[in-house]
Amino acid sequence: MDMPDLLRFVSFGGIALSFTRADVEIISREDGFRGFYRLDVLQLRHRLFDGGWGPVLRRELFVRHDAVCVLPYDPWLDQVVLIEQVRVGALEKSDSPWMLELVAGLIDTDEAPEQVAHREAQEEAGLTLLSLHPITRYFPSPGGSDERVYLYCALVDSRGAGGIHGLAEEGEDIRVSLWPRAEAIAAVEDGRIDNAASIIALQWLQLHAERLRAEAGPQP
Repeated sequence: MDMPDLLRFVSFGGIALSFTRADVEIISREDGFRGFYRLDVLQLRHRLFDGGWGPVLRRELFVRHDAVCVLPYDPWLDQVVLIEQVRVGALEKSDSPWMLELVAGLIDTDEAPEQVAHREAQEEAGLTLLSLHPITRYFPSPGGSDERVYLYCALVDSRGAGGIHGLAEEGEDIRVSLWPRAEAIAAVEDGRIDNAASIIALQWLQLHAERLRAEAGPQP
């Protein structure tokens, strides 16, 4: 076994296993719902850790465009730009469905994630991104959705940022606010910020802020 093959293996109970998409058999895939989002109903089976194939499973898959989330950070003032808007997903499980979040948007078919980051920063916060720093990409809910999030930190000059933004034709009503980095981290710790992208990005920033500030140079 050469090294590339070896690196693909996962150790489980002392047994070397290598699972890929080829180890999942999709028996059928049907439309469950078509609207702004899409729901597919799949019948599938997959290989098991102890060998062989498992039973046929019925799974409902929420099909979404991939998304881009951006944490705008001003290294000269050591503060972040956050947005606030109503979120229907939090309506039944939070005291307020208005959430403190990152700038974010969905990726159209012919767009690169970086293009989306710059577009959404202008539309949602009136910001020009000076540089983009990739943080990670991840699946926020792979048990039932195929959405993948591309997460960035972007350097910005936040002087003059704030106010109400968003596209009226999309029903957006977005409030932009400036947060000292320490206060934003405190909001993660006390639960005021409670969505995954914002938590991941702010924790990353806490690890890398001093480097970003040192590399930023004079304020433009």
